[in-house]
Amino acid sequence: MIWLGVSCKSEKDDPGPSIPGVPSSFGFNSLKVNDAYSGFKYMDVNLKPKIRFTFSAPLNNASVASGLTFQTAAGENIAFASTLENGDSSVVITPSANLAYLAKYAVTATKALKSKAGGMLLNEVKVELTTALDSTDKFPAITDEALLTLVQQQTFKYFWDFAHPASGLARERNTSGDVVTSGGSGFGIMTIPIAVERKFITRAQGLERMQKVVGFLQKAQTFHGAFPHWLNGATGVAVPFSEKDNGADLVETSFLVQGLLMARQYFNQNSAAETALRADISKIWEAVEWDWFRKNNENVLYWHWSPNFGWDMNHQIRGWNECLITYVLAAASPTHGIDKTVYDNGWAGNNTFTNGKEFYGIALPLGEALGGPLFFSHYSFLGLNPTGLTDRFANYFTQNKAHTLINYNYCKANPQQFFGYSDQCWGLTASDIPGGYNANSPSNDRGVITPTAALSAFPYTPAESMKALKFFYYKLGDKIWGEYGFRDAFSLDQLWYADSYLAIDQGPVVVMIENHRTALPWKLFMSNPEVKTGLKKLGFSSPGI
Repeated sequence: MIWLGVSCKSEKDDPGPSIPGVPSSFGFNSLKVNDAYSGFKYMDVNLKPKIRFTFSAPLNNASVASGLTFQTAAGENIAFASTLENGDSSVVITPSANLAYLAKYAVTATKALKSKAGGMLLNEVKVELTTALDSTDKFPAITDEALLTLVQQQTFKYFWDFAHPASGLARERNTSGDVVTSGGSGFGIMTIPIAVERKFITRAQGLERMQKVVGFLQKAQTFHGAFPHWLNGATGVAVPFSEKDNGADLVETSFLVQGLLMARQYFNQNSAAETALRADISKIWEAVEWDWFRKNNENVLYWHWSPNFGWDMNHQIRGWNECLITYVLAAASPTHGIDKTVYDNGWAGNNTFTNGKEFYGIALPLGEALGGPLFFSHYSFLGLNPTGLTDRFANYFTQNKAHTLINYNYCKANPQQFFGYSDQCWGLTASDIPGGYNANSPSNDRGVITPTAALSAFPYTPAESMKALKFFYYKLGDKIWGEYGFRDAFSLDQLWYADSYLAIDQGPVVVMIENHRTALPWKLFMSNPEVKTGLKKLGFSSPGI
């Protein structure tokens, strides 16, 4: 087996038999970094490490300068000092100046290294180093409450300053141009009442933005009242999410309607403008043909329908996942409601719906092993208040708290030994990853932490989420804090930091922090009379219904 260019049959190279008159090649014997050996990859290294290579023959001192390299990940040379020891068969290397924090380096003994007898090193030996985190605070300390407000205000700017100028809707991500997202816009709509109450904007400004959004939505392309996943923010025409996903997306529609119904409750004044806004929102809500998405009256809802491909995607909406809100709104609709049978047989009829097993000593009532990505406990519960919400399957606050604590404890235990995971640096959910996108979870872990995961969990794990927030802001703020709050994701293991912001990740940060602080989004959404009716129809009980 060859490992980083080193034969690992005994941790030594066999120089082989010598040939008379020809200088013998020599081999690598051992390695230590800071007086310890643990392979050829070292994490959390101090800024002036000591690397010691030991070989099978004394080294020619004149070859050390050319035979050893110390380089950054970009291939830049680092000045270093070297000392021969152990009868010149060992060389100790230290950088001349402190290395950078959180950076990758490679120290290599190349075949240009010679023995005193003139022999050549048999195999190149390379050791990889990743330096430690700079533990100093990157920003001045402020109170916890001030920090929560700062995060909400900065993140809100994604939906306010960066909204599409024609529609007021949220762009899918910070590089999306005219492409806006229906579900992410629903999350953004939910941030507006919060921003008014926190005085980030005035009520008049919030009302004006809502009038723009709702006016645009009334003219946008829909399919049996349901919106597509993506829209052109200037024209309102559907933008395909994939080849066959070019029509209705019932789940994204439910996220949008969740936001609209919250706004309808907030803008409750008797002025002509707010009265008209409420009426317009009601028209959009009542136009969604939830019952039509049963596909020929089956007792299950379907996620997609295309004007070109019909039901070809054939994606039934079954739990446990992020889609509880879809069934609640479908039951709540005053014009196109579904019966409880559809909920029982469709949503809860999946044979993987219930769980009941323990993970890290925590019982998980519903869903897949280890809980899945944390957005399952965020998206539906931006408006639905899980506190005291129960049906015959679960207590939903218990479910969401258990799910979050399992995710937290998994990151703390770090079974895959990803550098950087800890009780301060945790949270796995869908996000950008190096080279793509992934639904990160304990069972699908790529070493990437997504700030929205821990921050949107504040109602469930306030102490653990605050610890993560302080780490993200104070310790990593120079790398992941930007104009719209925390960037989408990062990996300390891979020293990768996303330059992206995504609407579906930014929105829950603002909304769920507010649910933790004042429960305003929950109070507004749960005060909708149709929502109360829908929950009762499906067999839920809650203190507010």
